Amino acid sequence: MELTYFGKKIVVFVLLLGGTTSAAWARFKIPPPCKNAFSTQQEETEGAKYAGEIFKQMPVLPDSSPISQYVQQVGKKLVAVTPGYRWPYNFHVVASDEINAFALPGGAMFVNVGAIRAAETESQLAGVMAHELSHVVMRHSTCNMTKQQSVGTWAALGQLGAAIALGNGALGSLASQGIGIATGLSFLRMSRDYEKQADLLGADILYDAGYDPRGLPQFFETIEAKYGQGGAQIFSDHPNPGNRMEYVNAEIASLPRKSNPTVTTAAFTRARDLASKEKTYTSKEMEAGAWKKSGKYALVAGGPATVIPETTGSSQTQNQTQAAGAARLNRASLGIDDPLVFYNGQAFSISYPKSWRKGEGQNGSVAFVPQDGASQAGIAYGAIVEGARFQAPVKNANDLQQATTAIARQMSQQNDGMTVSGNMQSTTVNGRPAATVELRGRSPLSSGGTATPERDLLVAISRPDGAVNYIIFVSPEPDYATLKPLFARMMGSFRVR
Repeated sequence: MELTYFGKKIVVFVLLLGGTTSAAWARFKIPPPCKNAFSTQQEETEGAKYAGEIFKQMPVLPDSSPISQYVQQVGKKLVAVTPGYRWPYNFHVVASDEINAFALPGGAMFVNVGAIRAAETESQLAGVMAHELSHVVMRHSTCNMTKQQSVGTWAALGQLGAAIALGNGALGSLASQGIGIATGLSFLRMSRDYEKQADLLGADILYDAGYDPRGLPQFFETIEAKYGQGGAQIFSDHPNPGNRMEYVNAEIASLPRKSNPTVTTAAFTRARDLASKEKTYTSKEMEAGAWKKSGKYALVAGGPATVIPETTGSSQTQNQTQAAGAARLNRASLGIDDPLVFYNGQAFSISYPKSWRKGEGQNGSVAFVPQDGASQAGIAYGAIVEGARFQAPVKNANDLQQATTAIARQMSQQNDGMTVSGNMQSTTVNGRPAATVELRGRSPLSSGGTATPERDLLVAISRPDGAVNYIIFVSPEPDYATLKPLFARMMGSFRVR
């Protein structure tokens, strides 16, 4: 079974085309600017900070690489006709096997080697890049940041997005699914509405750059046909808004027909051949950091290949350094005796202790933690509610047990050292079939330099639509017995809609 999560100043944009390019005929109109708390300068500054961390935590090919030079040339063609504010666009290639690409606020784009291998033509690869440029044009990332901040989400939990990504506990990498590396870039997970906007503007950019605009939907269609909606990382932060081919083809039909648009080139064939031979890494291998010692990757944009010091990007080092921010809580701080307050989510409701803080994700997930229960090292105490949909709907107790096993397995894979403890139990939660299983791992808390054991409770509840909601209750092992009655109260309050 394959798992997919459910669904992270104001500038007036005009069509500004570079050089001697003729005016765009695009039907799609850039929507009014979203609510954005960042000025353009702040957006560039924030984007540069995140880009610096990417170079420390991911194997980015140096600019001297022929693959990087090729991607930069494609990017240059697209930027020449990209509308809106003139961001300092720059393009890089990551030696990751995942099929994905992402653009940071301010215009830094990272294309995975896996995406180059997966593309069948240059217009398909350029289509993915044009889609990412469109997110930058419409400032979707900082719009997501603004939304998160405005409702007191991850930032209000002590930058919980980064905490989840950096922790070794049950919530280890839920906030960084889109990149597969612990950098806390949850704002890159786009809504379906944002995806549709980027599809439409991306097709127009592709057309204006002289490419066959059908390359954009073809890439997503090819990947979906080959791997399924849950089988490629690109669909985690590029959810299909529905009818992608239909509405993009309608957009393309509104554009004047061009003779001989570029479909592919000899340069693409050479770059794809080089990409097929390039050493790549899985997300777990990247987090392990052995690639840093190879001397093949750049530490800064435009920099040469160099041996990257372990202390700059190792998630293990970061965890050790930042773990001091988390400390064991006393009973009063845990909120054991607090009255519960009601939370009404997108697809469920649950009650939680009044003194706890909540953080809402863009995909409908929510986390609850006590004051000081999370730090940059991770979540030490709390609960998170997520959703999962499988290729086959969950219809009976056997399906639910398989689904719970799949969720527990994925958690174990994403969190080194986490294991299932004990047998799975069947139960009900407010009349809905449910399954529970305990997991054990390493808490962000440490004592004398040794990580405190962590004990978590995974509760999966079937939904009427065949999907699953699940709750992960997180606690250091020494406090689990104290918190278990509270976890039971919260579980008893949970209702699906």
